[in-house]
Amino acid sequence: MAVGKAHDAGPPEAPGEPWRGRDLRSDRGVTTIEVVILAPVMFLFILVLVGFGQLVDGRGGVDGAARDAVRAASLQRTLGEAENAAQRAAEHLEGDVCSGPVVADIVDGDFTPPAPGEPSHIITVEVTCRVKGLGMLGLDIDPEMTGSSSAPLDPYRRAG
Repeated sequence: MAVGKAHDAGPPEAPGEPWRGRDLRSDRGVTTIEVVILAPVMFLFILVLVGFGQLVDGRGGVDGAARDAVRAASLQRTLGEAENAAQRAAEHLEGDVCSGPVVADIVDGDFTPPAPGEPSHIITVEVTCRVKGLGMLGLDIDPEMTGSSSAPLDPYRRAG
């Protein structure tokens, strides 16, 4: 060992051990560069996860509202009563999952009583709303969602 040397780099590099003999001070700043590169990637990953979480939550809410709306409509005697009941059943989404109005439409349904021995008619309700939180994430996801559900008219629905 030479006199007056403050640092000994160790023995020369041995075959199969490339790290031996290296001055580790030459790696200064590598961690900073890794953080600068990885932080935005991790942020984008978390943003995408939040976006898909909002998407799944919105899809579940809209499909659930369509199911509730068709069940409420299937208990009514007339098309007008069914439309009102479907709209009332779907409105629970407003402010919770959806921003703005929630629209429930009966897209298919025959409210005439079936002939004896015939199966009940099937009605279909579509619920549409703008899911809140999807537009502000900066992702290209359409915030307007539509859920559809069908059910047979209840044979024991309200008697007039």
